[in-house]
Amino acid sequence: MKSAFSALAALALAGAGTAGADEPGEFDYYVLALSWSPTWCALEGDARDADQCDPRHDFGWTLHGLWPQSEIGYPQDCASSGRDPSRRQSDGMADIMGSGGLAWYQWKKHGRCSGLDGTDYYALSRMAYEGVVRPPLLRQLDHIVELPAQVVEDAFLELNPVLTDEMIRTTCQSGHIDEVRICLTRDLQPRPCGADVRRDCTLSDALLPPVR
Repeated sequence: MKSAFSALAALALAGAGTAGADEPGEFDYYVLALSWSPTWCALEGDARDADQCDPRHDFGWTLHGLWPQSEIGYPQDCASSGRDPSRRQSDGMADIMGSGGLAWYQWKKHGRCSGLDGTDYYALSRMAYEGVVRPPLLRQLDHIVELPAQVVEDAFLELNPVLTDEMIRTTCQSGHIDEVRICLTRDLQPRPCGADVRRDCTLSDALLPPVR
Protein backbone atom coordinates (compact mmCIF):
# COMPACT_ATOMS: atom_id res chain seq x y z
CA MET A 1 0.00 0.00 0.00
CA LYS A 2 2.83 2.39 0.80
CA SER A 3 4.41 1.85 -2.60
CA ALA A 4 1.03 2.32 -4.31
CA PHE A 5 0.52 5.56 -2.43
CA SER A 6 4.00 6.77 -3.30
CA ALA A 7 3.38 6.13 -6.98
CA LEU A 8 0.05 7.94 -6.90
CA ALA A 9 1.51 10.84 -4.94
CA ALA A 10 4.26 11.23 -7.52
CA LEU A 11 1.68 11.34 -10.28
CA ALA A 12 -0.44 13.83 -8.33
CA LEU A 13 2.53 16.14 -7.82
CA ALA A 14 3.62 15.99 -11.44
CA GLY A 15 2.68 18.76 -13.78
CA ALA A 16 2.19 21.53 -11.21
CA GLY A 17 2.12 24.98 -12.77
CA THR A 18 0.66 28.41 -12.25
CA ALA A 19 -2.38 28.12 -10.00
CA GLY A 20 -5.76 29.41 -11.10
CA ALA A 21 -5.73 28.41 -14.80
CA ASP A 22 -8.21 25.80 -16.00
CA GLU A 23 -5.39 23.56 -17.19
CA PRO A 24 -4.80 19.99 -15.96
CA GLY A 25 -2.38 19.81 -13.04
CA GLU A 26 -2.37 23.55 -12.34
CA PHE A 27 -3.69 23.84 -8.78
CA ASP A 28 -2.35 24.09 -5.24
CA TYR A 29 -4.15 21.52 -3.09
CA TYR A 30 -7.20 19.29 -2.80
CA VAL A 31 -10.50 19.67 -0.97
CA LEU A 32 -11.90 16.32 0.15
CA ALA A 33 -15.67 16.73 0.34
CA LEU A 34 -17.58 14.21 2.46
CA SER A 35 -21.36 14.34 2.14
CA TRP A 36 -23.82 13.16 4.81
CA SER A 37 -25.94 10.94 2.56
CA PRO A 38 -29.14 11.09 4.67
CA THR A 39 -29.18 14.89 4.27
CA TRP A 40 -28.74 14.67 0.51
CA CYS A 41 -31.51 12.10 0.34
CA ALA A 42 -33.89 14.20 2.45
CA LEU A 43 -33.28 17.37 0.44
CA GLU A 44 -32.76 16.02 -3.08
CA GLY A 45 -32.32 12.27 -3.50
CA ASP A 46 -35.77 11.11 -2.38
CA ALA A 47 -37.43 13.42 -4.90
CA ARG A 48 -35.28 11.81 -7.61
CA ASP A 49 -36.03 8.30 -6.35
CA ALA A 50 -32.24 7.86 -6.17
CA ASP A 51 -31.00 4.34 -5.55
CA GLN A 52 -28.42 5.79 -3.15
CA CYS A 53 -31.27 6.55 -0.73
CA ASP A 54 -32.55 2.98 -0.53
CA PRO A 55 -32.06 1.79 3.09
CA ARG A 56 -30.33 -1.36 1.88
CA HIS A 57 -27.20 0.71 1.19
CA ASP A 58 -26.86 2.06 4.72
CA PHE A 59 -24.87 5.12 3.55
CA GLY A 60 -23.51 7.65 6.03
CA TRP A 61 -20.54 9.80 4.98
CA THR A 62 -20.01 9.38 1.25
CA LEU A 63 -17.36 10.86 -0.98
CA HIS A 64 -18.77 13.86 -2.83
CA GLY A 65 -15.47 14.53 -4.51
CA LEU A 66 -11.75 15.24 -4.40
CA TRP A 67 -11.50 18.74 -5.81
CA PRO A 68 -8.36 20.46 -7.10
CA GLN A 69 -8.23 23.87 -5.42
CA SER A 70 -6.11 26.97 -5.97
CA GLU A 71 -5.23 29.48 -3.27
CA ILE A 72 -7.77 31.73 -4.99
CA GLY A 73 -10.51 29.99 -6.92
CA TYR A 74 -10.38 26.54 -8.44
CA PRO A 75 -10.13 24.96 -11.89
CA GLN A 76 -13.00 23.01 -13.38
CA ASP A 77 -14.03 21.38 -16.63
CA CYS A 78 -10.44 21.17 -17.84
CA ALA A 79 -9.61 19.86 -21.31
CA SER A 80 -7.55 16.90 -20.19
CA SER A 81 -5.68 14.49 -22.41
CA GLY A 82 -5.77 11.89 -19.61
CA ARG A 83 -7.73 8.75 -20.37
CA ASP A 84 -11.28 8.75 -19.06
CA PRO A 85 -12.31 6.03 -16.60
CA SER A 86 -14.48 3.27 -17.97
CA ARG A 87 -18.12 2.95 -17.00
CA ARG A 88 -17.18 -0.12 -14.98
CA GLN A 89 -14.58 1.89 -13.07
CA SER A 90 -17.10 4.65 -12.38
CA ASP A 91 -19.67 2.13 -11.17
CA GLY A 92 -16.93 0.67 -8.98
CA MET A 93 -16.84 3.93 -7.00
CA ALA A 94 -20.51 3.63 -5.99
CA ASP A 95 -19.63 1.91 -2.71
CA ILE A 96 -18.13 5.16 -1.40
CA MET A 97 -19.81 7.76 -3.64
CA GLY A 98 -23.37 6.47 -3.78
CA SER A 99 -23.52 6.09 -7.56
CA GLY A 100 -21.35 5.63 -10.61
CA GLY A 101 -23.08 8.64 -12.15
CA LEU A 102 -21.73 10.94 -9.44
CA ALA A 103 -18.25 9.46 -9.86
CA TRP A 104 -18.34 10.18 -13.60
CA TYR A 105 -19.63 13.73 -13.03
CA GLN A 106 -16.89 14.44 -10.51
CA TRP A 107 -14.27 13.13 -12.93
CA LYS A 108 -15.54 15.39 -15.73
CA LYS A 109 -15.82 18.53 -13.59
CA HIS A 110 -12.88 18.12 -11.21
CA GLY A 111 -10.86 15.00 -11.96
CA ARG A 112 -9.73 16.10 -15.40
CA CYS A 113 -8.12 19.13 -13.73
CA SER A 114 -5.95 16.91 -11.51
CA GLY A 115 -3.47 16.02 -14.25
CA LEU A 116 -4.17 12.33 -13.61
CA ASP A 117 -5.96 9.87 -15.81
CA GLY A 118 -9.30 8.46 -14.67
CA THR A 119 -7.91 5.28 -13.13
CA ASP A 120 -5.37 7.12 -10.99
CA TYR A 121 -7.79 9.88 -10.03
CA TYR A 122 -10.31 7.36 -8.73
CA ALA A 123 -7.56 5.53 -6.85
CA LEU A 124 -6.33 8.77 -5.27
CA SER A 125 -9.90 9.76 -4.37
CA ARG A 126 -10.49 6.42 -2.64
CA MET A 127 -7.18 6.72 -0.81
CA ALA A 128 -8.11 10.21 0.44
CA TYR A 129 -11.54 8.99 1.56
CA GLU A 130 -10.15 5.98 3.40
CA GLY A 131 -7.47 8.13 5.04
CA VAL A 132 -10.05 9.99 7.15
CA VAL A 133 -11.68 8.36 10.18
CA ARG A 134 -15.41 9.07 10.04
CA PRO A 135 -17.18 9.26 13.43
CA PRO A 136 -19.04 5.97 13.96
CA LEU A 137 -21.21 7.50 16.69
CA LEU A 138 -23.17 9.51 14.11
CA ARG A 139 -24.18 6.28 12.39
CA GLN A 140 -25.86 5.09 15.60
CA LEU A 141 -28.54 7.78 15.64
CA ASP A 142 -32.05 6.36 15.28
CA HIS A 143 -33.91 9.65 14.77
CA ILE A 144 -33.26 13.12 13.42
CA VAL A 145 -31.46 15.36 15.93
CA GLU A 146 -30.71 19.05 16.37
CA LEU A 147 -27.14 19.90 17.32
CA PRO A 148 -24.55 22.63 16.86
CA ALA A 149 -22.73 22.10 13.58
CA GLN A 150 -19.48 22.49 15.50
CA VAL A 151 -20.19 19.16 17.24
CA VAL A 152 -19.78 17.30 13.94
CA GLU A 153 -16.52 19.07 13.19
CA ASP A 154 -15.25 18.36 16.71
CA ALA A 155 -16.03 14.67 16.27
CA PHE A 156 -13.82 14.54 13.17
CA LEU A 157 -11.04 16.46 14.92
CA GLU A 158 -11.10 14.09 17.90
CA LEU A 159 -10.72 10.99 15.73
CA ASN A 160 -8.20 12.55 13.32
CA PRO A 161 -5.59 14.22 15.54
CA VAL A 162 -3.50 15.26 12.51
CA LEU A 163 -6.26 17.75 11.65
CA THR A 164 -6.70 21.21 13.13
CA ASP A 165 -9.72 23.47 12.89
CA GLU A 166 -8.00 25.40 10.07
CA MET A 167 -8.00 22.27 7.94
CA ILE A 168 -11.68 21.31 8.14
CA ARG A 169 -14.99 22.96 7.30
CA THR A 170 -18.55 21.87 8.12
CA THR A 171 -21.24 23.10 5.76
CA CYS A 172 -25.03 23.24 6.00
CA GLN A 173 -27.86 23.34 3.50
CA SER A 174 -31.46 24.27 4.32
CA GLY A 175 -30.73 23.97 8.03
CA HIS A 176 -29.19 20.48 7.74
CA ILE A 177 -25.63 19.27 8.21
CA ASP A 178 -24.54 18.87 4.62
CA GLU A 179 -20.82 18.19 4.24
CA VAL A 180 -17.45 18.05 5.93
CA ARG A 181 -14.63 19.38 3.76
CA ILE A 182 -10.99 18.63 4.55
CA CYS A 183 -8.07 20.39 2.88
CA LEU A 184 -5.17 18.21 1.75
CA THR A 185 -1.88 18.77 -0.04
CA ARG A 186 -1.36 17.24 -3.45
CA ASP A 187 0.13 14.19 -1.72
CA LEU A 188 -2.86 13.98 0.66
CA GLN A 189 -1.32 15.49 3.78
CA PRO A 190 -3.63 17.75 5.84
CA ARG A 191 -3.07 21.49 5.37
CA PRO A 192 -4.93 24.72 6.22
CA CYS A 193 -7.77 25.62 3.90
CA GLY A 194 -7.47 28.68 1.72
CA ALA A 195 -9.45 31.81 2.51
CA ASP A 196 -12.04 31.22 -0.19
CA VAL A 197 -12.99 27.67 0.79
CA ARG A 198 -16.55 27.86 2.06
CA ARG A 199 -16.65 28.88 5.72
CA ASP A 200 -18.04 26.79 8.54
CA CYS A 201 -21.73 26.46 9.22
CA THR A 202 -22.45 28.34 12.47
CA LEU A 203 -25.91 26.95 13.17
CA SER A 204 -26.51 25.93 16.78
CA ASP A 205 -29.58 23.87 15.83
CA ALA A 206 -28.54 22.12 12.61
CA LEU A 207 -30.53 19.04 11.68
CA LEU A 208 -28.82 15.67 11.25
CA PRO A 209 -30.99 12.86 9.84
CA PRO A 210 -30.10 9.29 10.80
CA VAL A 211 -28.60 6.65 8.53
CA ARG A 212 -31.42 4.74 6.87
